[in-house]
Amino acid sequence: MEILITLSIGGIGVLFLVLLTGIRFIPNNRIGIVEKRFGGRSLKFGLIALNGETGFQPQVLRGGLHYRMPIQYAVHIAPLVTITQGKIGYVFARDGLPLEPAQVLAANVTANDFQDVTAFLKNGGQKGPQRLILREGTYAFNLMQFVVITEERVYSLPLSRDENAVIVRMAEVIKERDGFRPVIIKDSDDKIGIVTVHDGPSLPQGEIIAPVVGDNPEKADMYHNKFQDADRFLMAGGMRGRQLQVLVEGTYYINRLFATVEMIPKTVIDVGNVGVVVSYTGEQGVDLSGSEYRHGELVQRGQRGVWSEALLPGKYPFNTYAGKVIPVPTTNFILKWIKNEVGAHNFDENLTEVSLITKDAFEPSLPLSVVVHIDYKKAPLVIQRFGDIKRLVEQTLDPMVAAYFKNIAQTRTLIQLLQERSAIQQQSSMEMKEKFAHYNLELEEVLIGTPSSPTGDKQIETILTQLRQRQIAEEQVETYSQQEKAAVKERELREAESRAAMQSRMTEAELNITIQSNQGKAEYERSIQQAQQIRALAEAEAEKVARVGIAQALATEEQVRAYGGPQFQVTQQVLNRFAEAIEQSKVDVVPRVVVGGGEKGGSQSASIMEALLTMLLSERFGAMSNEASQTQRSPDVEAMREKILKDMQKKEDKKA
Repeated sequence: MEILITLSIGGIGVLFLVLLTGIRFIPNNRIGIVEKRFGGRSLKFGLIALNGETGFQPQVLRGGLHYRMPIQYAVHIAPLVTITQGKIGYVFARDGLPLEPAQVLAANVTANDFQDVTAFLKNGGQKGPQRLILREGTYAFNLMQFVVITEERVYSLPLSRDENAVIVRMAEVIKERDGFRPVIIKDSDDKIGIVTVHDGPSLPQGEIIAPVVGDNPEKADMYHNKFQDADRFLMAGGMRGRQLQVLVEGTYYINRLFATVEMIPKTVIDVGNVGVVVSYTGEQGVDLSGSEYRHGELVQRGQRGVWSEALLPGKYPFNTYAGKVIPVPTTNFILKWIKNEVGAHNFDENLTEVSLITKDAFEPSLPLSVVVHIDYKKAPLVIQRFGDIKRLVEQTLDPMVAAYFKNIAQTRTLIQLLQERSAIQQQSSMEMKEKFAHYNLELEEVLIGTPSSPTGDKQIETILTQLRQRQIAEEQVETYSQQEKAAVKERELREAESRAAMQSRMTEAELNITIQSNQGKAEYERSIQQAQQIRALAEAEAEKVARVGIAQALATEEQVRAYGGPQFQVTQQVLNRFAEAIEQSKVDVVPRVVVGGGEKGGSQSASIMEALLTMLLSERFGAMSNEASQTQRSPDVEAMREKILKDMQKKEDKKA
């Protein structure tokens, strides 16, 4: 009996101890996941026992003391799920409804509370990776029902190796897509996000990009909030694939298992350009190019095809997977047919000099430059017709320009081609405008360079050298002519400078000349007066002398007549002069010594005197005897006498 009592007390003690083991303490930073090992009925499907069946229970135990029947229940201590700020957590459900064949992620339309397992399963929650993501915070999840994948760790109670491998692979995919962080697009990056959805219905046949969700593309965000609400996106009719709608600057919490984001640069249309849009998507539009344009169709913005309106300069969030933007310069651009020279737009990188054959069989290469302008309103027409500007240049403009200048060269010699360059340039500019206008282009100007010879051919250089020497000779002639003019101008300058330097002297000399001229004029006037005075005096004196002379002449004539004629007058004058000479020489008239006729010596002078006196006396008496018979005057004397008397009478009459 005592043994039985002892055994029963011991059993009670053991039972008590066993019952005490059912008390579990759960820390506040932990949760308890309850597993029912036996009792009641077993689960027929699923993992979570919603109705008390054997298995893992949906409710979790939070911090504190909890009691569960020992042996029947096991409590698994698990950590709380913590999502750090600015990070994203992904949920994988182990139990729930299976996914649809077209589904990739489980829908969370009504079962959006992962902390209530019962509500999740009863509201149609699906198993597998969930569309709904976890934002920053701490969650008390039943880690037997949900596996939570974060950047730091994976929260779960492991079941099998195979499942663990699936979870690890999912975590790697999320990491590759940088899915633990939100999509951040900075305005400084000038980028946009191209979204590719990996869930939902597929695109219709012939479509390459999913259209904007909703009837009004401008209000598409109200349906899915920039792809952050996957369920609403799909409910609004969104389809999987690359989306036409893009993401611009901002922060987006997007489930990377649902959609991935590719960053591309914004489309920038620089100043001086427009962007012609070629859209790969959209509805079929009505042709706006007109009936005369037969090179393609132009459509409205948003429709498929070439848009009739080009994008003006600016930045555009253009989805380059849905179309392309072809830049077209609206400023003047230069196309160079010159080897190793390329314009700023590289449209002419495959162009080279035009090979010509002149009229005189030379084969020069002609470098050209053509200035072209495209009207921004006609840019869509150009792109619709040629595809792009480079194709236009290489397939149309190059052969057209080359053929035109080949024709020009065949009508001119090489010298004419060189000397008539300006005329050819002007002519080509005018004639080619119409050809360019046919292609919706505006030709501004054609610039022609100097023709060059092929490699190894020196004939053109020889001609150019001859022309150059000829020009140098002409320039030298002109230089010499100009130098001659310069020398003349220099001489004139020197003369002017000398004249300026001598101006004061010249002025003084001119004054002196003026003074002397005036003095000369005065002297001249005085001389005239003196001459007149002298003339008057001379006339008076002449008149007086004439009168005296006439009187003397008359007296002399009377004397001569009285003395017997002119011989007597001469003899008288001789004797008078002889007497004066004797008086001045003091010679005795009567000799002191009587001179005899037979004696010599001093009697010679007496003989001379005697002879002289004898001659004179003989002439005197001979003259008297000869002239005594002449009683009348000479006719000339008488005529002169009469004239003088008449003149004297006239003067006396004038004075009276």
